[in-house]
Amino acid sequence: MPIVQVQLFGSLTVEQKEALIKETSDAVARVLHAPLNTIRVLIQEMPAENWGIAGESAQKKLGQAPGK
Repeated sequence: MPIVQVQLFGSLTVEQKEALIKETSDAVARVLHAPLNTIRVLIQEMPAENWGIAGESAQKKLGQAPGK
């Protein structure tokens, strides 16, 4: 059973999540020849202050407002 984890800054709309799940699942099914019903997609949205890039928080590095 293929499991795909997507980690990203900020948040997506419900519509964006649905599209990401569908497109990711379709790509995995096509490339791995896996049945669609065996594919799992996990989306983890995190604030930029919880990520580090080159010794700084992504929030600071990318100039994002807190909580984005």
